[in-house]
Amino acid sequence: MAQEGVQPAAVETTADSGLNPVETQRSIPGKTPIQILHEYGTKTGSLPVYAMEKAEGEAHQPSFVFSVKIGDVSGTGQGSSKKAAKHQAAEAALSILQKDNPAVIIKSEINGVAAETHNHPNSVGILQELALHRGWRLPEYSLLMESGPPHKREFTVTCRLESLSEKAVGNSKKVAKKAAAEKMFAKLQNLSGCSEITWMPTPSVRFENLKNSSTEKMCLLRRNPLSIPNTDYIQMMLELSKEQGFEVTYFDIDELTVNGQYQCLAELSTSPVTVCHGTGISCSNAHNDAAHSALQYIKVMASSK
Repeated sequence: MAQEGVQPAAVETTADSGLNPVETQRSIPGKTPIQILHEYGTKTGSLPVYAMEKAEGEAHQPSFVFSVKIGDVSGTGQGSSKKAAKHQAAEAALSILQKDNPAVIIKSEINGVAAETHNHPNSVGILQELALHRGWRLPEYSLLMESGPPHKREFTVTCRLESLSEKAVGNSKKVAKKAAAEKMFAKLQNLSGCSEITWMPTPSVRFENLKNSSTEKMCLLRRNPLSIPNTDYIQMMLELSKEQGFEVTYFDIDELTVNGQYQCLAELSTSPVTVCHGTGISCSNAHNDAAHSALQYIKVMASSK
């Protein structure tokens, strides 16, 4: 499914509008702090200069600190990628410039991502910009299911971002995609505990890592059969996922099977993403069956040479 970017909105300006360069640029939604600061520097004849001050942290979770100087103003920013740190530094410099001139118009921005007007919010574009700024993999959208009569179709779309998943329903693929992006953004804020997103993705768990793993739960999975009646496979999967560092998300399917059973999908945030199907006489039974299928798949993959 094609990615949708944030489209800059048209803003009418005139020579006698009274807006200074910073005010003019910050009133244009869809532009990043780096772009705004660069255009301000172009207009004032003093381009911003960036410098990396520090790089630390583990290889899978680095931290960068960048500074920017534009004229007599300096700003510093920190992020999980060089680009994210530059954006934060540019935002800091813009804040100082705005303080020097209180007349500067401040538009709503979310973690350095300029939002569209409230009448036309582009949650898909905002989420994509956020991923770009933080150095994350871009959000992926997939059509989970399509149901309903021809005159009243319902589309269920899944949004995946790093190890997270959210799904939403809409009367068109576009509406469902937008709703899934909104739910994903809300989840990021919830995981961060505030409106400013501080959540960091965990490193992807590749099947090659599972194959070479000699941890307790993985050894038990290889050694023991998965055919014992009344086994709590959901708990087994939870313990294994915690040990190996991936997440499991269960998605209920509204439509029943032809023989009237509930359906469920278990999605594992491995690399590549793994999705397994399950059925049962209840939702919980369907979840347990999906977890069983996922464990069987991991067992086969982790035992293969």
